[in-house]
Amino acid sequence: CLFYGGPGTGKTETVLQLAKATGRCLMQVNISDIKSKWVGDSEKNVKKIFSHYKELVKKMDVTPILFFNEADAIINKRMENAQRSVDKMENSMQNIILQEIENLDGILIATTNLTQNLDKAFERRFLYKIEFSKPSLEAKSMIWQSMIPELSTTDAQTLAQSYDFSGGQIENIARKQIVDNIITGVPLSIDKLRQHCDTELLDKKKIRRA
Repeated sequence: CLFYGGPGTGKTETVLQLAKATGRCLMQVNISDIKSKWVGDSEKNVKKIFSHYKELVKKMDVTPILFFNEADAIINKRMENAQRSVDKMENSMQNIILQEIENLDGILIATTNLTQNLDKAFERRFLYKIEFSKPSLEAKSMIWQSMIPELSTTDAQTLAQSYDFSGGQIENIARKQIVDNIITGVPLSIDKLRQHCDTELLDKKKIRRA
């Protein structure tokens, strides 16, 4: 499966909940750590990941999930006519991963924020490609209230209408509200929440007032 969509739309959380709901072990691969080890014996490192997963599959009664989080760096388009050693190495790694995915006996889920640069060979390897979009107005209002229960329905709806936030962004603001309350003891304020909302977006032009 390939889960794709903007940051904070619930891709990673969905994988975690799928593992929890189905009682599966989750083998999460940190892409940045892998890439830092690829120089030199990189092919060996990649094969080691899939070998380890195959061993887990044999040992466990319930098939585990192999999880490539934020996999943009390894499923992007391969370099044509690569000349630099680094580019050749990247292409070699991707070819190995493509072959391993093709022969995989198990469950692999990858997440990505970017699909414009997705290699067609990787696209074909994923049986399910699921887009995660930002929540609807009704869903955003419910997220606001689930994250900040003391928020009134009216205020939750107002914030949902005023700010086109993902669930992750709303969670950030809820955490800031908790910090405010711990540090200052000041009760919930819709004006203060709006301040946090305004600073959550780096591009203020994206803010739409209701």
